[in-house]
Amino acid sequence: MKLPRTQFLAAAFAMACLSTAMPSSAASADGIRVYDKVCRYCHEAGVGPVIKGRQLPAEYIKRVVRFGNRAMPAFRPTEIDEAALAEVARLIASSTANAPLGQ
Repeated sequence: MKLPRTQFLAAAFAMACLSTAMPSSAASADGIRVYDKVCRYCHEAGVGPVIKGRQLPAEYIKRVVRFGNRAMPAFRPTEIDEAALAEVARLIASSTANAPLGQ
């Protein structure tokens, strides 16, 4: 079935909009998932320092995750990929102390 040109263009535009909007929410969900699975265990249990709500720079967070710091182990890209790490760092940097991550 052939679509008229205007319907085809409208459908193509809608798909382009959806494909650019989805990674952001998918990335946030992935960042929250990684935080819940890897970071929360220590940083919300009194083992590691509180990191939410401190306005830590995202670049600092990424560096500590990659290279470790004192008792904090380093995490390799095979354990936390670059995209997930960037999203976790963004979420932590913009977090508030007592709110769930991403809100």
